[in-house]
Amino acid sequence: MTKSTFLCFLTLIALFFTACSQQVDPARQWSMYRGNFVSGVLDEANLPESWNIETGENIAWIAEIPGLGHSCPIVWGDKVFVTTAVSESDSSEIKTGIYGSIGSVPDASVHQWEVYCLDKKSGEIKWKQTACSGIPEQKRHPMSSHANCTPATNGKYVVAFFGSEGLYCYDMNGKLQWEKDFGVLKSNFFLVPDAEWEFSSSPLIYKNVVIIQCDVHENSFVAAFDLKTGKELWKQERDEYPGWCTPNIYSDGERDIVTVNGYKHRGGYDFQTGEEVWRMSGGGDIPIPSPVVGENLVYFNSAHGKVSPILAIDKEASGDLTLAEDETSYDYVKWAKLRGGAYMGTMLLYGDYLYNARWNGNLTCYNASTGEEIYSEKVGHGNSYTSSPVASDGIIYIVDNDGVVYQVKAGEKYELLAENNLNEVCMSTPAIAEDYLLFRTSRHLIAVSANK
Repeated sequence: MTKSTFLCFLTLIALFFTACSQQVDPARQWSMYRGNFVSGVLDEANLPESWNIETGENIAWIAEIPGLGHSCPIVWGDKVFVTTAVSESDSSEIKTGIYGSIGSVPDASVHQWEVYCLDKKSGEIKWKQTACSGIPEQKRHPMSSHANCTPATNGKYVVAFFGSEGLYCYDMNGKLQWEKDFGVLKSNFFLVPDAEWEFSSSPLIYKNVVIIQCDVHENSFVAAFDLKTGKELWKQERDEYPGWCTPNIYSDGERDIVTVNGYKHRGGYDFQTGEEVWRMSGGGDIPIPSPVVGENLVYFNSAHGKVSPILAIDKEASGDLTLAEDETSYDYVKWAKLRGGAYMGTMLLYGDYLYNARWNGNLTCYNASTGEEIYSEKVGHGNSYTSSPVASDGIIYIVDNDGVVYQVKAGEKYELLAENNLNEVCMSTPAIAEDYLLFRTSRHLIAVSANK
Protein backbone atom coordinates (compact mmCIF):
# COMPACT_ATOMS: atom_id res chain seq x y z
CA MET A 1 0.00 0.00 0.00
CA THR A 2 1.39 3.38 -1.02
CA LYS A 3 1.54 6.30 1.39
CA SER A 4 -1.16 8.21 -0.54
CA THR A 5 -3.45 5.14 -0.54
CA PHE A 6 -2.90 4.69 3.21
CA LEU A 7 -3.75 8.36 3.87
CA CYS A 8 -6.94 8.03 1.79
CA PHE A 9 -7.85 4.93 3.78
CA LEU A 10 -7.38 6.80 7.08
CA THR A 11 -9.47 9.68 5.74
CA LEU A 12 -12.32 7.31 4.85
CA ILE A 13 -12.19 5.76 8.32
CA ALA A 14 -12.32 9.21 9.93
CA LEU A 15 -15.28 10.21 7.76
CA PHE A 16 -17.07 6.97 8.64
CA PHE A 17 -16.68 7.47 12.39
CA THR A 18 -17.65 11.15 12.09
CA ALA A 19 -20.86 10.16 10.28
CA CYS A 20 -21.61 7.52 12.90
CA SER A 21 -21.08 9.98 15.73
CA GLN A 22 -23.55 12.40 14.10
CA GLN A 23 -26.34 9.83 13.82
CA VAL A 24 -29.21 10.27 16.23
CA ASP A 25 -31.86 7.94 17.53
CA PRO A 26 -35.20 9.27 16.16
CA ALA A 27 -37.09 7.85 19.12
CA ARG A 28 -35.08 10.06 21.49
CA GLN A 29 -35.60 13.32 19.65
CA TRP A 30 -38.10 15.94 20.79
CA SER A 31 -39.32 16.23 17.22
CA MET A 32 -42.74 17.90 17.65
CA TYR A 33 -45.10 19.31 20.27
CA ARG A 34 -44.47 17.33 23.50
CA GLY A 35 -41.88 15.13 21.82
CA ASN A 36 -42.23 11.68 20.29
CA PHE A 37 -45.95 10.98 19.62
CA VAL A 38 -46.93 13.87 21.94
CA SER A 39 -45.80 11.68 24.87
CA GLY A 40 -44.10 14.40 26.91
CA VAL A 41 -41.58 11.82 28.18
CA LEU A 42 -37.85 11.27 27.72
CA ASP A 43 -36.12 9.12 30.32
CA GLU A 44 -32.36 8.81 30.88
CA ALA A 45 -32.00 12.48 30.02
CA ASN A 46 -29.56 13.34 32.84
CA LEU A 47 -31.23 16.59 33.87
CA PRO A 48 -30.00 18.68 36.81
CA GLU A 49 -32.11 18.82 39.98
CA SER A 50 -31.83 22.60 40.29
CA TRP A 51 -30.76 25.72 38.45
CA ASN A 52 -30.53 29.44 39.03
CA ILE A 53 -31.04 32.09 36.37
CA GLU A 54 -29.35 34.85 38.39
CA THR A 55 -26.17 32.95 39.32
CA GLY A 56 -26.01 30.88 36.14
CA GLU A 57 -26.01 27.59 38.04
CA ASN A 58 -26.80 24.82 35.53
CA ILE A 59 -27.80 27.37 32.88
CA ALA A 60 -26.10 26.36 29.64
CA TRP A 61 -27.28 29.42 27.71
CA ILE A 62 -30.05 31.99 27.30
CA ALA A 63 -30.94 33.15 23.80
CA GLU A 64 -33.14 36.16 23.11
CA ILE A 65 -36.01 35.41 20.71
CA PRO A 66 -37.57 38.61 19.32
CA GLY A 67 -41.33 39.02 19.03
CA LEU A 68 -43.95 36.82 20.61
CA GLY A 69 -44.62 33.12 20.26
CA HIS A 70 -46.11 30.33 22.34
CA SER A 71 -44.75 27.62 20.06
CA CYS A 72 -42.61 25.12 21.95
CA PRO A 73 -38.99 24.36 21.10
CA ILE A 74 -38.19 21.10 19.33
CA VAL A 75 -34.85 19.30 19.15
CA TRP A 76 -33.12 17.04 16.64
CA GLY A 77 -29.50 16.15 17.34
CA ASP A 78 -27.61 19.39 17.95
CA LYS A 79 -30.33 21.62 16.47
CA VAL A 80 -33.12 23.42 18.32
CA PHE A 81 -36.00 24.96 16.36
CA VAL A 82 -38.53 27.57 17.46
CA THR A 83 -40.86 30.04 15.75
CA THR A 84 -41.96 33.58 16.52
CA ALA A 85 -44.01 36.49 15.17
CA VAL A 86 -42.34 39.90 15.32
CA SER A 87 -44.51 43.02 15.26
CA GLU A 88 -43.23 46.33 13.90
CA SER A 89 -45.17 48.16 16.61
CA ASP A 90 -43.85 46.14 19.57
CA SER A 91 -47.36 44.93 20.43
CA SER A 92 -46.09 41.75 21.99
CA GLU A 93 -47.53 42.02 25.48
CA ILE A 94 -49.54 39.13 26.87
CA LYS A 95 -51.96 38.91 29.76
CA THR A 96 -51.76 35.83 31.96
CA GLY A 97 -54.16 34.60 34.63
CA ILE A 98 -57.60 33.02 34.77
CA TYR A 99 -60.16 35.51 33.50
CA GLY A 100 -63.27 35.50 31.34
CA SER A 101 -62.39 38.05 28.67
CA ILE A 102 -63.11 36.77 25.16
CA GLY A 103 -62.01 39.88 23.27
CA SER A 104 -59.16 40.09 20.76
CA VAL A 105 -56.05 42.26 20.70
CA PRO A 106 -56.69 45.16 18.26
CA ASP A 107 -53.33 44.96 16.48
CA ALA A 108 -53.13 45.73 12.75
CA SER A 109 -49.36 46.17 12.62
CA VAL A 110 -47.11 44.41 10.12
CA HIS A 111 -45.61 41.18 11.46
CA GLN A 112 -42.80 38.91 10.34
CA TRP A 113 -43.22 35.17 10.95
CA GLU A 114 -39.81 33.66 11.60
CA VAL A 115 -38.24 30.24 12.06
CA TYR A 116 -35.07 29.96 14.17
CA CYS A 117 -32.52 27.17 14.27
CA LEU A 118 -30.13 27.29 17.25
CA ASP A 119 -27.19 25.20 18.35
CA LYS A 120 -28.25 23.02 21.27
CA LYS A 121 -24.95 23.27 23.10
CA SER A 122 -24.21 26.98 22.70
CA GLY A 123 -27.51 28.69 21.89
CA GLU A 124 -25.88 30.28 18.86
CA ILE A 125 -28.28 31.00 16.01
CA LYS A 126 -27.41 28.68 13.11
CA TRP A 127 -29.97 30.21 10.79
CA LYS A 128 -33.13 32.29 10.73
CA GLN A 129 -35.71 32.43 7.98
CA THR A 130 -38.62 34.81 7.54
CA ALA A 131 -41.50 32.69 6.31
CA CYS A 132 -43.78 35.62 5.48
CA SER A 133 -44.51 39.24 6.31
CA GLY A 134 -47.72 41.24 6.55
CA ILE A 135 -50.69 42.17 8.71
CA PRO A 136 -52.07 39.08 10.49
CA GLU A 137 -55.19 37.64 8.87
CA GLN A 138 -56.55 36.86 12.34
CA LYS A 139 -56.51 38.68 15.66
CA ARG A 140 -55.20 36.99 18.79
CA HIS A 141 -56.49 36.59 22.35
CA PRO A 142 -54.56 38.60 25.01
CA MET A 143 -53.08 35.28 26.22
CA SER A 144 -52.29 34.11 22.70
CA SER A 145 -49.68 34.92 20.05
CA HIS A 146 -49.41 34.83 16.26
CA ALA A 147 -46.92 31.95 16.48
CA ASN A 148 -48.65 29.32 18.59
CA CYS A 149 -47.98 26.20 16.50
CA THR A 150 -44.93 24.15 17.46
CA PRO A 151 -42.79 23.10 14.46
CA ALA A 152 -42.01 19.48 13.63
CA THR A 153 -38.99 17.71 12.12
CA ASN A 154 -37.79 14.27 11.07
CA GLY A 155 -34.11 15.20 10.87
CA LYS A 156 -34.25 15.92 7.13
CA TYR A 157 -36.94 18.56 7.00
CA VAL A 158 -38.59 20.94 9.44
CA VAL A 159 -42.15 22.23 8.98
CA ALA A 160 -43.59 25.37 10.55
CA PHE A 161 -47.31 26.18 10.57
CA PHE A 162 -48.59 29.74 11.04
CA GLY A 163 -52.30 29.13 10.47
CA SER A 164 -53.72 31.70 8.03
CA GLU A 165 -50.13 32.70 7.14
CA GLY A 166 -49.39 29.24 5.78
CA LEU A 167 -47.45 26.01 6.18
CA TYR A 168 -43.72 26.05 5.35
CA CYS A 169 -41.17 23.27 4.86
CA TYR A 170 -37.40 23.81 5.12
CA ASP A 171 -34.41 21.53 4.91
CA MET A 172 -32.17 21.34 7.96
CA ASN A 173 -30.01 24.15 6.59
CA GLY A 174 -32.94 26.55 6.31
CA LYS A 175 -33.62 26.31 2.57
CA LEU A 176 -37.32 26.60 1.76
CA GLN A 177 -38.63 23.44 0.06
CA TRP A 178 -42.32 24.27 -0.33
CA GLU A 179 -45.18 26.24 1.20
CA LYS A 180 -48.97 25.96 1.41
CA ASP A 181 -51.62 28.65 1.70
CA PHE A 182 -54.96 27.49 3.16
CA GLY A 183 -56.59 30.90 3.14
CA VAL A 184 -58.03 32.40 6.31
CA LEU A 185 -58.26 29.80 9.09
CA LYS A 186 -60.59 31.60 11.46
CA SER A 187 -59.99 30.46 15.02
CA ASN A 188 -62.63 32.10 17.14
CA PHE A 189 -65.08 31.45 19.97
CA PHE A 190 -67.84 29.53 18.18
CA LEU A 191 -70.59 31.53 19.92
CA VAL A 192 -68.98 34.91 19.17
CA PRO A 193 -67.34 34.87 15.71
CA ASP A 194 -65.71 38.28 16.23
CA ALA A 195 -63.79 36.92 19.24
CA GLU A 196 -60.71 35.79 17.30
CA TRP A 197 -58.08 33.89 19.30
CA GLU A 198 -55.58 32.83 16.58
CA PHE A 199 -54.69 29.37 15.27
CA SER A 200 -52.79 26.88 17.44
CA SER A 201 -52.83 23.30 16.09
CA SER A 202 -49.28 22.02 15.53
CA PRO A 203 -48.26 19.75 12.63
CA LEU A 204 -46.86 16.25 13.04
CA ILE A 205 -44.54 14.26 10.78
CA TYR A 206 -44.91 10.49 10.45
CA LYS A 207 -43.41 8.21 7.78
CA ASN A 208 -42.49 11.19 5.59
CA VAL A 209 -46.02 12.58 5.75
CA VAL A 210 -47.14 15.88 7.31
CA ILE A 211 -50.49 15.78 9.12
CA ILE A 212 -52.40 18.94 10.06
CA GLN A 213 -55.72 19.43 11.87
CA CYS A 214 -57.61 22.62 11.08
CA ASP A 215 -60.77 23.00 13.14
CA VAL A 216 -61.94 26.51 12.35
CA HIS A 217 -65.08 28.64 11.93
CA GLU A 218 -65.73 27.46 8.37
CA ASN A 219 -64.45 24.55 6.27
CA SER A 220 -62.70 22.54 9.00
CA PHE A 221 -60.49 19.67 7.80
CA VAL A 222 -57.72 17.21 8.56
CA ALA A 223 -55.17 16.58 5.81
CA ALA A 224 -51.98 14.75 4.86
CA PHE A 225 -49.14 16.02 2.66
CA ASP A 226 -46.00 14.45 1.24
CA LEU A 227 -43.15 15.83 3.35
CA LYS A 228 -40.64 16.14 0.52
CA THR A 229 -42.87 17.76 -2.10
CA GLY A 230 -45.88 19.18 -0.25
CA LYS A 231 -48.26 17.21 -2.48
CA GLU A 232 -51.68 16.69 -0.91
CA LEU A 233 -52.21 12.97 -0.21
CA TRP A 234 -55.71 13.22 1.25
CA LYS A 235 -58.03 15.70 2.89
CA GLN A 236 -61.16 15.08 4.97
CA GLU A 237 -63.68 17.78 5.72
CA ARG A 238 -64.89 18.04 9.33
CA ASP A 239 -68.13 19.40 10.73
CA GLU A 240 -66.51 20.94 13.80
CA TYR A 241 -66.35 24.06 15.94
CA PRO A 242 -63.04 25.94 16.15
CA GLY A 243 -60.50 24.02 18.23
CA TRP A 244 -56.82 24.25 19.06
CA CYS A 245 -55.81 20.55 19.27
CA THR A 246 -52.69 18.92 17.82
CA PRO A 247 -53.30 15.47 16.25
CA ASN A 248 -51.51 12.25 17.15
CA ILE A 249 -50.80 8.79 15.66
CA TYR A 250 -51.42 5.28 16.96
CA SER A 251 -51.71 1.75 15.57
CA ASP A 252 -54.68 -0.59 16.07
CA GLY A 253 -52.47 -3.57 15.23
CA GLU A 254 -53.31 -3.57 11.54
CA ARG A 255 -53.06 0.05 10.44
CA ASP A 256 -51.84 3.45 11.54
CA ILE A 257 -54.53 5.87 12.61
CA VAL A 258 -54.49 9.67 12.82
CA THR A 259 -56.38 10.59 15.98
CA VAL A 260 -57.83 14.01 16.71
CA ASN A 261 -59.56 15.65 19.64
CA GLY A 262 -62.72 17.66 19.11
CA TYR A 263 -66.18 18.52 20.39
CA LYS A 264 -68.50 17.53 17.56
CA HIS A 265 -66.00 15.13 16.02
CA ARG A 266 -63.33 13.52 18.15
CA GLY A 267 -62.04 10.44 16.31
CA GLY A 268 -59.63 8.52 14.14
CA TYR A 269 -58.75 8.49 10.43
CA ASP A 270 -56.85 5.87 8.42
CA PHE A 271 -53.31 7.24 8.00
CA GLN A 272 -52.99 5.94 4.42
CA THR A 273 -56.36 6.97 2.99
CA GLY A 274 -57.94 9.49 5.37
CA GLU A 275 -61.01 7.26 5.69
CA GLU A 276 -62.86 7.75 8.97
CA VAL A 277 -62.35 4.84 11.40
CA TRP A 278 -64.33 6.07 14.40
CA ARG A 279 -65.95 9.19 15.76
CA MET A 280 -67.39 10.55 18.97
CA SER A 281 -69.14 13.78 19.91
CA GLY A 282 -69.57 15.61 23.20
CA GLY A 283 -67.26 17.02 25.83
CA GLY A 284 -65.73 20.42 26.36
CA ASP A 285 -66.85 22.67 23.53
CA ILE A 286 -63.51 24.52 23.24
CA PRO A 287 -61.08 21.60 22.82
CA ILE A 288 -57.37 22.37 23.20
CA PRO A 289 -55.51 19.28 24.61
CA SER A 290 -54.08 16.62 22.30
CA PRO A 291 -54.81 12.88 22.42
CA VAL A 292 -52.31 10.80 24.41
CA VAL A 293 -51.44 7.28 23.28
CA GLY A 294 -50.95 4.32 25.63
CA GLU A 295 -50.30 0.62 25.06
CA ASN A 296 -53.93 -0.33 24.47
CA LEU A 297 -55.83 2.92 25.03
CA VAL A 298 -55.93 6.46 23.66
CA TYR A 299 -56.78 9.20 26.17
CA PHE A 300 -58.69 12.43 25.53
CA ASN A 301 -59.66 15.35 27.72
CA SER A 302 -61.30 18.72 27.20
CA ALA A 303 -63.14 21.41 29.11
CA HIS A 304 -65.48 24.38 28.80
CA GLY A 305 -69.23 24.18 28.69
CA LYS A 306 -71.50 21.60 30.32
CA VAL A 307 -68.97 18.82 30.86
CA SER A 308 -65.19 18.44 31.00
CA PRO A 309 -64.51 14.76 30.33
CA ILE A 310 -61.52 12.47 30.46
CA LEU A 311 -61.97 9.49 28.13
CA ALA A 312 -60.08 6.23 27.61
CA ILE A 313 -60.75 4.77 24.15
CA ASP A 314 -59.74 1.29 22.96
CA LYS A 315 -57.26 1.36 20.06
CA GLU A 316 -59.45 -1.12 18.18
CA ALA A 317 -62.37 1.32 18.21
CA SER A 318 -64.60 1.70 15.15
CA GLY A 319 -67.90 3.34 14.36
CA ASP A 320 -69.73 5.93 16.47
CA LEU A 321 -68.66 5.87 20.15
CA THR A 322 -70.78 8.76 21.37
CA LEU A 323 -71.92 8.16 24.95
CA ALA A 324 -75.44 8.70 26.21
CA GLU A 325 -75.84 11.41 28.86
CA ASP A 326 -74.19 10.42 32.18
CA GLU A 327 -72.78 7.23 30.60
CA THR A 328 -69.15 6.48 31.58
CA SER A 329 -68.35 3.32 29.60
CA TYR A 330 -69.68 1.57 26.54
CA ASP A 331 -68.22 -0.82 24.01
CA TYR A 332 -64.84 0.73 23.04
CA VAL A 333 -65.03 3.44 25.70
CA LYS A 334 -63.18 1.69 28.54
CA TRP A 335 -63.72 4.41 31.13
CA ALA A 336 -64.71 8.04 31.36
CA LYS A 337 -64.81 10.86 33.88
CA LEU A 338 -67.52 13.39 33.07
CA ARG A 339 -65.88 16.20 35.05
CA GLY A 340 -62.28 17.20 35.70
CA GLY A 341 -60.73 17.44 32.25
CA ALA A 342 -58.22 20.20 31.60
CA TYR A 343 -59.03 23.27 29.52
CA MET A 344 -55.47 23.96 28.37
CA GLY A 345 -53.12 21.11 29.23
CA THR A 346 -52.48 17.84 27.40
CA MET A 347 -52.40 14.92 29.85
CA LEU A 348 -49.27 12.97 30.72
CA LEU A 349 -49.17 9.16 30.62
CA TYR A 350 -46.17 8.02 32.64
CA GLY A 351 -45.79 4.44 33.78
CA ASP A 352 -49.10 3.12 35.12
CA TYR A 353 -50.52 6.57 35.80
CA LEU A 354 -52.33 9.27 33.86
CA TYR A 355 -51.72 12.82 35.08
CA ASN A 356 -54.14 15.64 34.35
CA ALA A 357 -52.83 19.17 35.02
CA ARG A 358 -55.48 21.87 35.00
CA TRP A 359 -55.35 25.61 34.34
CA ASN A 360 -55.62 26.39 38.08
CA GLY A 361 -52.59 24.23 38.94
CA ASN A 362 -54.54 21.23 40.21
CA LEU A 363 -52.84 17.93 39.36
CA THR A 364 -54.94 14.75 39.40
CA CYS A 365 -53.40 11.32 39.11
CA TYR A 366 -55.44 8.38 37.78
CA ASN A 367 -54.83 4.69 37.34
CA ALA A 368 -54.43 4.68 33.56
CA SER A 369 -56.09 1.29 33.10
CA THR A 370 -59.14 1.73 35.32
CA GLY A 371 -59.63 5.47 35.74
CA GLU A 372 -59.45 5.21 39.54
CA GLU A 373 -58.45 8.55 41.05
CA ILE A 374 -55.22 8.21 43.05
CA TYR A 375 -54.79 11.79 44.25
CA SER A 376 -55.67 15.39 43.44
CA GLU A 377 -53.40 18.21 44.66
CA LYS A 378 -52.66 21.85 43.89
CA VAL A 379 -49.13 22.19 42.56
CA GLY A 380 -47.24 25.25 43.75
CA HIS A 381 -48.61 28.73 44.21
CA GLY A 382 -49.17 29.99 40.66
CA ASN A 383 -52.37 31.69 39.53
CA SER A 384 -52.53 30.05 36.10
CA TYR A 385 -50.85 27.21 34.20
CA THR A 386 -51.08 26.80 30.42
CA SER A 387 -47.96 24.66 29.89
CA SER A 388 -48.56 20.91 29.64
CA PRO A 389 -46.62 18.58 31.97
CA VAL A 390 -43.56 16.64 30.79
CA ALA A 391 -41.51 13.98 32.56
CA SER A 392 -38.04 12.47 32.79
CA ASP A 393 -36.45 9.92 35.12
CA GLY A 394 -39.29 9.80 37.63
CA ILE A 395 -39.87 13.56 37.78
CA ILE A 396 -42.83 15.49 36.37
CA TYR A 397 -42.17 19.10 35.35
CA ILE A 398 -45.06 21.58 35.62
CA VAL A 399 -44.61 25.28 34.81
CA ASP A 400 -46.89 28.11 35.91
CA ASN A 401 -47.39 31.26 33.85
CA ASP A 402 -45.07 33.23 36.12
CA GLY A 403 -42.22 30.96 35.09
CA VAL A 404 -41.92 28.84 38.25
CA VAL A 405 -41.03 25.24 37.40
CA TYR A 406 -42.32 22.63 39.87
CA GLN A 407 -40.81 19.17 40.07
CA VAL A 408 -43.27 16.51 41.25
CA LYS A 409 -42.32 12.93 42.01
CA ALA A 410 -44.02 10.48 39.66
CA GLY A 411 -46.07 7.72 41.26
CA GLU A 412 -49.10 7.09 43.41
CA LYS A 413 -48.13 9.52 46.17
CA TYR A 414 -47.97 13.26 45.58
CA GLU A 415 -44.64 14.81 46.53
CA LEU A 416 -43.32 18.20 45.48
CA LEU A 417 -39.56 17.76 45.13
CA ALA A 418 -38.37 21.23 44.12
CA GLU A 419 -39.20 24.49 42.43
CA ASN A 420 -36.98 26.67 40.25
CA ASN A 421 -37.79 30.09 38.83
CA LEU A 422 -37.25 31.18 35.23
CA ASN A 423 -37.97 34.80 36.28
CA GLU A 424 -40.08 35.40 33.19
CA VAL A 425 -43.57 34.63 31.90
CA CYS A 426 -43.73 31.10 30.50
CA MET A 427 -46.79 29.76 28.69
CA SER A 428 -45.17 27.09 26.51
CA THR A 429 -44.49 23.43 27.21
CA PRO A 430 -40.78 22.67 27.76
CA ALA A 431 -38.70 20.32 25.62
CA ILE A 432 -36.41 17.57 26.88
CA ALA A 433 -33.23 16.44 25.14
CA GLU A 434 -30.36 14.37 26.45
CA ASP A 435 -28.64 16.57 29.09
CA TYR A 436 -30.93 19.53 28.31
CA LEU A 437 -34.23 20.95 29.53
CA LEU A 438 -35.40 23.78 27.26
CA PHE A 439 -37.91 26.49 28.20
CA ARG A 440 -39.56 29.02 25.89
CA THR A 441 -40.39 32.16 27.86
CA SER A 442 -41.97 35.38 26.65
CA ARG A 443 -38.61 36.77 25.52
CA HIS A 444 -36.04 33.99 25.60
CA LEU A 445 -35.13 30.38 25.00
CA ILE A 446 -33.44 29.00 28.12
CA ALA A 447 -31.31 25.86 28.19
CA VAL A 448 -30.92 24.16 31.54
CA SER A 449 -28.06 21.65 31.71
CA ALA A 450 -25.30 20.42 34.00
CA ASN A 451 -23.21 19.87 30.86
CA LYS A 452 -22.00 23.42 30.17
